[in-house]
Formats: sequence, structure tokens, C-alpha cells
Amino acid sequence: MTQSYLSIQGVSKRFGLFAALEHVSIEIAKNEFVCLLGPSGCGKTTLLRMLAGLEQPTTGRMIVNGREITSLPPAKRNIAMMFQSYALFPNLTAAENITFGLQEKKLSKKEIAAKVEEALDMVDLSHAAAKYPAQLSGGQQQRIALARAIALSPEVLLLDEPLSALDAKVRQKLRREIRRLHEQYGMTTVMVTHDQDEALTMADKIVVMNHGEVVQVGTPEEVYNAPANPFVADFIGAINFFENSRLDHHFADKKDLLAIRPEHVQILEHESECGIPAIISELEFRGAFYRIFLQWQDENGQDNGELLTLDLLAAHARRLGLSRGKKVWLEFPLENLLAFEQTAAAAKERG
Repeated sequence: MTQSYLSIQGVSKRFGLFAALEHVSIEIAKNEFVCLLGPSGCGKTTLLRMLAGLEQPTTGRMIVNGREITSLPPAKRNIAMMFQSYALFPNLTAAENITFGLQEKKLSKKEIAAKVEEALDMVDLSHAAAKYPAQLSGGQQQRIALARAIALSPEVLLLDEPLSALDAKVRQKLRREIRRLHEQYGMTTVMVTHDQDEALTMADKIVVMNHGEVVQVGTPEEVYNAPANPFVADFIGAINFFENSRLDHHFADKKDLLAIRPEHVQILEHESECGIPAIISELEFRGAFYRIFLQWQDENGQDNGELLTLDLLAAHARRLGLSRGKKVWLEFPLENLLAFEQTAAAAKERG
């Protein structure tokens, strides 16, 4: 078992009668990249701020590398936080923004200059050293904020939705950049996001949160392929839910809610008695594949109001001549079916 480097033990946070966090416990290994993932208001940013020392927990402890930091002020923690807004000083140049944090470290001017030069170089912005934030693009500002945080050589790097303000193409590029720097500098990184794609592509481990509690902890593959409950299944990736009674044979005893990812639904080449009949109601072209929305039919051939989603490679969809209104037959491979016990709370979560 990997030894814990950052340990969050039974942490709760209350604001009056409101519980922002309830008994959260997470173990993070050294050099691990962890994403706190969940909807707005689930408590993930509150947890990040407590790690940074900007909020105090109501109960619980936080330990980094064997040292308890629960009550330490931010300056004593050796933890750097990059804020969602980047928080760059508008009246300081890129180089001066990086210098500002280092001045608290009581380094010599020569050491500070060397660290600033190294930080600018690592984010490929040496040419922008003399520019002010207003003269930089959003992506460049993000990289300066990241360079400022990494230059402090923190034990733990905290990132609060660092990519949310950027356009899609820049966001994808900077995902790789952050991950590269994380590996290059061997940092332990905790990032808050509500973007499932960011978590799946960047994290070693994902902590899924909801209503102030940890719902599931696992690798991206584990939380995607084996979600702990319907909330996780629905929050991470697209998915189809349906009652166990929809299948001729009941799958998984005592499990009355089934689910399957759109990429696992198979469309049959020909009509089949074993297939599930459905009518194509809409096709969305998404480049490499089509996302196909289908109306599920009952045994009498009537639409029952339920929609199914299927993802199919574009070339395959064209070969089958799929179009709106066409009747098709579907198959749900048993190895790809997920089964959950249906509860009132789970049904409410899924809306």
C-alpha cells in the first residue's frame, strides 16, 4: 500500500447550521495528482481553502509529510495555491509577479532572479517577462500564475478550477502543460474542478464529492467504469439508465436500476428477435462519431417516452445508412451493464 503524504482525516466545516463538509477523509500519496470533482456547492473549494489555511475546519485534522498543518497559518504550510481568477497584480510585470512570492522566502536577489528566470522558462514565457497582465492573453496569465506557484517549491500545489476561464482549445493545451509540469517537478497536486474531462485526462486519482461528502475515490478508469452509485455514473460521462424490468431476463438480483454507457450500446446489422427495438429520433455529428438519440419501444411497438443514447463511429453510422425515423435493433452486452439498487435519494439525484 502506498504511504500517505497528504492526509485529510475526518474534516468537517460548518457555517452556522449549514454543513459545507461532513467527515471528509482522503489519503494522497507523494507526487500524486488528485482531482476533487463534483457539482457547484459540493464543498470541494472549501476543502481546498482549508488545505491552504484560508479556512479553518470545524473538526478534523490535516497532515502533510508527517507534520500536522490544521492550525498553521498559510505562510507556515509550504503549500502554494493558484486561484481561479489567477490573482495577478495588475501593476506588476510577469517577472515581478513571480518575484513577489519569492521575496517572502528570504532568498538573495541572485537566487530570486535565477528562480524567476527558471519559472518563466518552464512555461515558455521568458519573452513576456516585462509585460503586464493586461498585455497577456488568458492562457498566458494562467501560465504566469502557475509559474508563480511552482517557483515557491511547495510541498503541495493547490489548483482551484485553473482552466475554467479559458476557451476550449487553450484549455486542452494547458491540461497537458499542467500535467507535464506536475511530473517534471514531482509535486503533490490537488486540483478542484467540476469538469469531468479535466479530471479524467489529468488525474491519477479522482475524489468525487456531493453535498459535502466524498462519494467515491478511485482512478479515472475505476470511477468511469465502476461508479459507486447512480450519482457518480450520471456525473461522469454520458449514461443511459433504465429499470431492470426492461430486460427479458433480470440482471443482478436485488438490483432494480441498470445503466449502460452510450459507447457500449450495440446496434445490430439486421432485425433480431433478441434485439431491443428503437426508433432514431436524432443524430448529432461529433466528428469521429455520431451521438444517436433513440426512442425506446415497448413490446407492442409503441414509444414509451424513454430516450436512449448511443455513440457510433461515423464511418459505421454511414455504412448502416442511419437516419432520423429509422427503426433499429439494439443489444446491451452483459459485461458492460452496470447495476444499482434504486433508492428514493438516487432517483432524486438523477432528477
